[in-house]
Amino acid sequence: MRESTEAETRAVVWASAVGTVIEWYDFALYGAAAALIINRQFFPNVDPLIGTLAAFATFAVGFFARPLGGFVVGHIGDRIGRKPALIFTVAVMGVSTVLIGLTPTYAEIGIWAPILLVLFRLAQGFGAGAELAGAIAYVSEHTPRNRRAFFTSIPNAATAAGLVLAVGGFALMRAAFGEEAFVAWGWRVPFIASVVILGVALFIRQRLRESPSFEQAKSKLGDSPRPPLTDAIHERGRDMFLGFLSVTGHNANAYLLNAFALSYITATLQLGAQLALTALLVAATAGVITTPLFGRLADRIGRKPVFIFGAVFNALYVFPLFFLLQTGDPVLVVLAVALGFAIGFGATSGAQAAFLAELFETRYRYTGIAVTREMNGVLIAGPTPFIATALVAAAGGQPWLVAIYIIACQVLTILGVALAREAPNGGGH
Repeated sequence: MRESTEAETRAVVWASAVGTVIEWYDFALYGAAAALIINRQFFPNVDPLIGTLAAFATFAVGFFARPLGGFVVGHIGDRIGRKPALIFTVAVMGVSTVLIGLTPTYAEIGIWAPILLVLFRLAQGFGAGAELAGAIAYVSEHTPRNRRAFFTSIPNAATAAGLVLAVGGFALMRAAFGEEAFVAWGWRVPFIASVVILGVALFIRQRLRESPSFEQAKSKLGDSPRPPLTDAIHERGRDMFLGFLSVTGHNANAYLLNAFALSYITATLQLGAQLALTALLVAATAGVITTPLFGRLADRIGRKPVFIFGAVFNALYVFPLFFLLQTGDPVLVVLAVALGFAIGFGATSGAQAAFLAELFETRYRYTGIAVTREMNGVLIAGPTPFIATALVAAAGGQPWLVAIYIIACQVLTILGVALAREAPNGGGH
């Protein structure tokens, strides 16, 4: 089997990361919009709490299409090639995001506004359902095991980079045009501007080659009629279930910090949108830096210890997180969210990609990672902002029920990671 050169490896890593940036730029944009804008522009005639819940419900809708995207595009990636699958995902994501930015409001077209929003969110979710999984599979197949966690952590760090661009874009629009213009039309600019990132991603991905291990696996497989998902369930069903559990805590913590926290800081604590956006911008930047560092650590001491450490930190930190937020002190609010990203998000992101890639053989790795991650996304990631908002309302504005929910999710991660195997040969190729 032809080995990837160092230059090829680096090209693959950065090309994968660019696509992941657009995926998470798009999803983070909508998460921020759901917390700050969607309720006012698309659900204006209901109680503010109901409007926020409705906005987060449309946020969650995107996750319901992600497993279908993971299955369909994962099948393409495992049978035809990683490259065409990754080009398709980034194109669908980018076009859907631009269309969301162009969608008329409720005041302009009535009920059709939220309907179109849901349709574009479904398309966005379909594309996103196989983007990060494909990037992880693709990068893992170009890297040796002793450096795999570091290299595969870079696409995961790119998720935070996408968040930086999204939140930075929102903060810039709000600061430049003022609250009134931002709410009226300025929020659309970052959505429409995603066409630039889309063009760059498509240009870069067109120039990539298939991974050596995929080429070898495809030549051995021939014209097998069995879907890769069937093989994955038959041969690695237990690993798929444990992989599903393993990402629970990461997903809950990530969407607590990058979507719900915006709404909690602005609507519940009444601290202002600019502070919320600043806190998330600083936090996501910290995540970009720390994720590869934790990936390098996972190469040295193992994926499982780093992954479990991140989940334990998230569980222990959730009450201090809310305590710091409730002080209302701008410095402590920023610090609270930044620590959650720098340590909890960084550790679970740094170890997660290599951990999942090494659960599956090359011939069904794309599908295995995609379905494992996205089924969890439907049940945990997408609904977390909605669940957290409802729990705060049920507790009279207090966050203790949310904290218990987050802790329970971390326990599931610890169980999934602890019981899963960590293949000494990198999961097989």
